[in-house]
Amino acid sequence: MPESNRGQSHLLAENGTRADELAHFDRITSRRHFLATVGGAALAGLGVFGAGSDAAVRGLFGRGLIPTAWAEGSADVLPKPDMIVHSQHPFNGEFPPHLLAADVTPTARHFVRNNGSIPERALRRDAQGWSLTVDGEVRSQRAFSLDDLHSLPQVTLKVVLECAGNGRSSFAPTVGGTQWIRGAVACSEWTGVRLRDVLQAAEVTEKAVYLANYGEDDPPFSRGIPIEKAMDEHTLIALKMNGEPLPAAHGFPARLLVPGWIGSSMQKWLNRIWVRDAVHDSDKMSGYSYRVPAYPIAPGDQPPEADMVIATSWVVKSLITAPQANATVQAGVPLSASGHAWAGERNVAKVLVSTDLGIHWQEAELTPPANKYAWYGWNAELIFASKGYYEIWARAFDDAGNAQPFRQPWNPKGYLGNVIHRVPVVVSA
Repeated sequence: MPESNRGQSHLLAENGTRADELAHFDRITSRRHFLATVGGAALAGLGVFGAGSDAAVRGLFGRGLIPTAWAEGSADVLPKPDMIVHSQHPFNGEFPPHLLAADVTPTARHFVRNNGSIPERALRRDAQGWSLTVDGEVRSQRAFSLDDLHSLPQVTLKVVLECAGNGRSSFAPTVGGTQWIRGAVACSEWTGVRLRDVLQAAEVTEKAVYLANYGEDDPPFSRGIPIEKAMDEHTLIALKMNGEPLPAAHGFPARLLVPGWIGSSMQKWLNRIWVRDAVHDSDKMSGYSYRVPAYPIAPGDQPPEADMVIATSWVVKSLITAPQANATVQAGVPLSASGHAWAGERNVAKVLVSTDLGIHWQEAELTPPANKYAWYGWNAELIFASKGYYEIWARAFDDAGNAQPFRQPWNPKGYLGNVIHRVPVVVSA
């Protein structure tokens, strides 16, 4: 994972200031990266410049402009407006919690997590020649076209998708990798085919244990999931996001959707599923990569690799989306605090809210999810009796009694961060 590179745009965004000039600069640099990655041939393929890209550099990108054709497909323009950008190459960005209040996260507010460059095919939004190969422990090796997938029964689900490292910035001592705050999470609506329908069409054998999934990104990034999770009715090959074909940054033309599990299991730009008779052993599945200790460890400890287990489902977690951090509220006037909660493979049982640093708690009103694996909504009416500095705390519990911790348990890679969310507010008289 890349080291954190939050920069000035992050600081401005965190202070609530719209970083127009820096966003302008980010768009210039990201377009130059596009040119370096894709080259003039792809531009010609887009029908934008024909012979080459020098005019684009001097006439458009050098002035912070983009081709009209790209502007019309704004879901593919990075960074998205108001995004906290952690790195440009590869591109990684999130949103502050107060911009994630919607029950269904708009594409324009969905975080972006990349380990490498976005594939040329996705940037060109050209599925011609694309296919999904299913091989390995199958009786009938198949290559599914996009039309083949669209011909299968389509399923639409609202699903929480969260980067395994979301919340990494709260780990102490600090761990390496992108210093995600809390906004590398979203709950958009996804449409596609059940993965099990594709696997059944290829006639998976009784030796199948694990899937090894591959995409078109560079450098290659491959992870896998157990066959049992692959056969779950909620596990999809997604073709649409919020009713539209997948944007480039979110996996065009197809990606995996593995509800309840960490985002790295949801392969983007999917083009191969290798059905294996053993647990997948890519470099992103072994060592310390996307693994957590099998037992609690002291902060800073490095357990042996043999004691690291594959990170799979998320743990219980909540997010405060209102009020915004550092908001000014009035004493004696009811304030509606709200947010979301989710719990991986489990159900959320309750969310408690405190305004006196965890001494007293009140139970929030909980709204059930739209479907299994969507997030819950919660709301609590708060009244501050006198002026001063306060914090609103949210703490979610799952149906097994697990609760968000007050201090973040530590692991070497900063995965599965779920410490309680605390939002500061200033109360005026």
